Amino acid sequence: MVVHKRVRQFNTKDTYPEQKLDNDLCQTVVAKGSMVFVRGQIGQDLDTSESVAIGDAEGQTEKAMANIKMLLEEAGSKLEHICKITIYIIDPRYREPVYRTVGKWLKGVYPVSTGIVVSALARPEWLVEVDAIAVIPDEE
Repeated sequence: MVVHKRVRQFNTKDTYPEQKLDNDLCQTVVAKGSMVFVRGQIGQDLDTSESVAIGDAEGQTEKAMANIKMLLEEAGSKLEHICKITIYIIDPRYREPVYRTVGKWLKGVYPVSTGIVVSALARPEWLVEVDAIAVIPDEE
């Protein structure tokens, strides 16, 4: 069952052939349901507030995506109901490992995505932050 309409789907391996990316994205998502806004997640354990994967952008992205999955499930949604993600990195050289990791978590989802390089995040050890907007579909 198709819950959300995903317009102009594409994969980054076609759009950016010079980079080793494999992210399923689209230009527009039309979703019906209750909106879920997930605060920016970083390489931090939500229960202990301990930072993880210090110096490792890929490891921090793994934790951020695991946090997003957990928070969506706690809210009654799922990764496949993500409509929009925003990825913040502090160094453009982190783009490929970070985007590969996010792409692995969101394979087949086709969200709208924005990537931003920022000068810093809230703590100096944080290299990447990912936030998400999802829905809890009316039909489920």
